[in-house]
Amino acid sequence: MSDEQATESASGEASAAKLNDGKQHAAQAVHDLRAAAEAKAAELRATAEGKVNEIRGRAEHVISDARTRAQGLRGESEHWIRENPTRAVLTAMGVGFIFGLIIRK
Repeated sequence: MSDEQATESASGEASAAKLNDGKQHAAQAVHDLRAAAEAKAAELRATAEGKVNEIRGRAEHVISDARTRAQGLRGESEHWIRENPTRAVLTAMGVGFIFGLIIRK
């Protein structure tokens, strides 16, 4: 009987050692996976920040162009109104009348 107990004890110790090795392997795999995920997240964050900065630059450029065009149109319309005041007033009245008809219905 002592041989059976010794065999069971050795088998139990071997199973415990395998279990500990499995736990260590799983813990290392979790650690490696976490490190890889953090590295990928940092890479994606850097890429996203680069795209955001690129788009922000484009948007600022478009806004600047639109502002410049609007100021140019404003200057041109002021010049046209000063040159044609009667025509400008009649045009404004006509637009107002049509707008009033549209809203009224």
